[in-house]
Amino acid sequence: MRNRLSLLGALLVSVIAAPASAQGVGLSTPPAAPSVAQGRYWKPFAAGFVSSILIHEAGHIAAAIAVGGHPSFGFDKARPTVYSGISAQISPSRQFLFSSAGLTVQNLLDELILDTPHGKGVSSAFERGILAGGMGTTFFYITLGRSGSVSDVDYMSRTSTLSKGQISLIFGGVAAMHAVRVSHNGRYANFFARPSSRGGMNVGVDLSSK
Repeated sequence: MRNRLSLLGALLVSVIAAPASAQGVGLSTPPAAPSVAQGRYWKPFAAGFVSSILIHEAGHIAAAIAVGGHPSFGFDKARPTVYSGISAQISPSRQFLFSSAGLTVQNLLDELILDTPHGKGVSSAFERGILAGGMGTTFFYITLGRSGSVSDVDYMSRTSTLSKGQISLIFGGVAAMHAVRVSHNGRYANFFARPSSRGGMNVGVDLSSK
């Protein structure tokens, strides 16, 4: 079973990564991912990921202030939450703007990064972390997180004529396009594979006990 899962994972990643390695470099020498030695990959990657999340929350706060709300911080079932200070019943359109701002800002940031001209070479781990944060947050909200008590997708649906499915398609479609662009850009080679501390790439699923 482990061998089959590893083979399946390798095939899926190769389908995504193969076009990327053919962009701007020789097929026999695809660019490597940033080094993982001494934390030179995961620390800046994590910093980029966290920065994307913070930008998401900053988008909510800025939108609330812009439409006359009074944002505040609190907890919903032990989860840190930003509240708009706006009544969704009295001002549904303002609440919609607040709820949509986080994912919108993240997707715009990812679009800006992908559209900005870059020099030759492999992208930085920090840049990869930002892109992963934007795409990861979007995919979370349109799947597991779309029906939570303070879910952005749920609130957008409740304060507009759009269904949760339609909202998921809109934001999910943008994030999917970003993922496709990343997979076809040699600058982000091996983006969907986990770098190994030995300098290689870990691909597949390992179900063995440690």
